[in-house]
Amino acid sequence: IAFAFPDHDSDDDSYEVLDLTEYARRHRWWNRLFGRNSGPIVEKYSVATQIVMGGVTGWCAGFLFQKVGKLAATAVGGGFLLLQIASHSGYVQVDWKRVEKDVNKAKKQLKKRANKAAPEINTLIEESTEFIKQNIVVSSGFVGGFLLGLAS
Repeated sequence: IAFAFPDHDSDDDSYEVLDLTEYARRHRWWNRLFGRNSGPIVEKYSVATQIVMGGVTGWCAGFLFQKVGKLAATAVGGGFLLLQIASHSGYVQVDWKRVEKDVNKAKKQLKKRANKAAPEINTLIEESTEFIKQNIVVSSGFVGGFLLGLAS
């Protein structure tokens, strides 16, 4: 993408061409935010450091995922158990026809929204894939650490 801007220094009708793709390559957003020495992790750290960083962050994420997953499963299971006991005891009456109607309505809305969100999801997947390709060492360390965090 290129844009032409009038050159104010000269009297003739010459234009300065600004190539946005080249400008974006030279002026990355992280350089403005973090300074000139920032950039992809591959350019800054050794392979061993990248594996350790990925492994530690992966382990932390896996450990938290495991704890939150257990807590969520306990809450959902306990709530379902209490609802079944209350229903069996006669405290709660469930209108299953209405539940089925509402579930079908929700499924239709989800399908509509999923079709609208497909381009955004594809873009996110492409960006994630590109990040993983550029930082393969850190990503593999993260996956290994994540699996160890889930196991611990």
